[in-house]
Amino acid sequence: MTYLAQIEALLFVAGEDGLSLRQLCSLLDLSVSALIQQLDKLADKYEGDDDSALDLMETSGTYKLVTKEAHAELLRQYAKAPINQSLSRASLEVLSIVAYKQPITRIEVDNIRGVNSSGVISKLQAFDLIREAGKKEVIGRPNLYVTTNYFLDYMGINSLDELVDASNLELVDEEMTLFDNEESE
Repeated sequence: MTYLAQIEALLFVAGEDGLSLRQLCSLLDLSVSALIQQLDKLADKYEGDDDSALDLMETSGTYKLVTKEAHAELLRQYAKAPINQSLSRASLEVLSIVAYKQPITRIEVDNIRGVNSSGVISKLQAFDLIREAGKKEVIGRPNLYVTTNYFLDYMGINSLDELVDASNLELVDEEMTLFDNEESE
């Protein structure tokens, strides 16, 4: 696997957080100058490839994959498309966590779910169900996420106070319930 493919894979998985030069150097066991050469090659590859929607962006020493500006209108249309059928189980899970725990960082969502949620958070932002609401005052100043007014409309409620009180809900292990039902028959 080439360094370009490895960098691309790492940046894809890192999502909106991106990776710093130091992180990439450490993961790829490359010197800073060698890594910068590879990043320049990757940027040139994307820039010269009209069949690719991706671009490499560097901000404040962090590199991330983004879509090319030429696709902005298409992505806006996608974000406005009806979402009734588009929310996956993972999206609903993250949306629920944000709704009940807001404001919350992506890392806090990840800790609750046990998996990386950056892609799901990006999708929920594209659907205007959640938005960034500032930075948490801790080291690294991660983004804080909250639900939007569109979320309230989507849920058919006027305020977050109308959400079901989750503290009164009982979680049931579906597999255990099915197994218990079979035994009792």
